[in-house]
This record gives sequence, C-alpha cells and structure tokens, in this order.
Amino acid sequence: MHVLAFGASTSRSSINRTFAEHAARVLCEEVQPGATYELVDLNEYEMPIYSEDRERAQGIPPAAHTLMSKIAACDAVIASFAEHNGSYTAAFKNTFDWMSRIDAKVFQGKPMCALAASPGERGGATVLQAFELSAPYFGAEVKGALSVGSFYERFDSDAKQMRDADTDRSLREALVSLSTAAS
Repeated sequence: MHVLAFGASTSRSSINRTFAEHAARVLCEEVQPGATYELVDLNEYEMPIYSEDRERAQGIPPAAHTLMSKIAACDAVIASFAEHNGSYTAAFKNTFDWMSRIDAKVFQGKPMCALAASPGERGGATVLQAFELSAPYFGAEVKGALSVGSFYERFDSDAKQMRDADTDRSLREALVSLSTAAS
C-alpha cells in the first residue's frame, strides 16, 4: 500500500503537516508495516489564484496535473486540514480548485483519513466537518477522521509521538479503518 499524505497548509512549521506525517509514519511502521508514504508539501505546487479567465487564457497549471497524478498513483490519502477563520487555508482551496477543473472527483475514489489540528481547543473541527460533508462530492471516501485540539499539549514534537493516550488510540483506530479500506 502506498499513501499520499499532506498538511493542507503552506506554513513551514505547520502542525497539520506534522500531524499528517506522524499519521503516515504510524500507519506504515505500525498499522501496516511495509506500506510506504509520500509527504506532499503544498509549497512545491504553488499556482496562481484560480479564475475562469486565467484558465481560458493559460490553461490548467502543470502542478495541478502533477498532484492529480500523485493521487491517482496512491492507494490511500491522509490529509490534515489547517483551519483559517473556520475554513480551508487559501493555499489548499486554490490548489483544490485548480485540480477540480481537471476532474471534479479530485480524490478519485481513494479511501482517506481526514485530520485537523490546531493549538486551540476545537482542533480545526469546523474545517474537518466541512470536508467530511463535501468529501463524497469530490471522490473522497473518508474512512477515518480525527480533530485534535490543543495540539502542542497532546503531541511531543521532540519524540514525534502523541502524549495523550486517548488521542493516540483514536488516531490508530482511524488508521486501521483506512488500512482495511485500502487493502
């Protein structure tokens, strides 16, 4: 099994990138040993702000096609959504908008683990809920979901592991569901 993982943020110190990578590592090392993952950095796929006029004049950026190809080549997706003002980050939304012009089923029927983390108590719950509600329309089969609030208190960045046993257990349950669906 090959997993594509990303944090839906362009911040170099994104806790959602950290969370996505942690989840992918746990999946590949402990839940389904031998599985592999690729961590995507949205900074490597920067695109102009989507507009119909720009699409007509310049076409769809090659970066959107590359990401769509990466999704097509994987067996499952792990995404951790940063929340900006109750919604997706502008960077993720723009990337998603461009890819949806190639195929509205951006996630191509892949099983997915949808995550969100924030330093606040709600843990990106609003953006995660928005994604879960829209996922079927965009070809994502969410098999596990987890929102983690107070991330800095629950995750030990030096040891690269969850400090909180309940959060760790919930993550592993979500990853088992993802692994089962992708196998």
